Amino acid sequence: MAAPLFPLGRVVATPGALALLADASADALPFLARHASGNWGEVSPEDARENELSVRQGFRILSSYPMGGHRIWVITEADRSSTCLLLPEEY
Repeated sequence: MAAPLFPLGRVVATPGALALLADASADALPFLARHASGNWGEVSPEDARENELSVRQGFRILSSYPMGGHRIWVITEADRSSTCLLLPEEY
């Protein structure tokens, strides 16, 4: 895995994301590592370019990963104080 491009800050998760991870017996760490290393998962080319800009300029960063027929988002705030795992419908 590549080196982190930015700090994650405090990592939190919504109830839906925690339930999805538990139901799949999955660990959040691989998603967080991919996100921090610039592997944005399944985002549009425009969103990927926006993430690249956001890493350099200090804006919010969004990754989206498929997980067992569902999707889990990872969002790092612009000030890098926190990163949240959540389901799209919890946004």
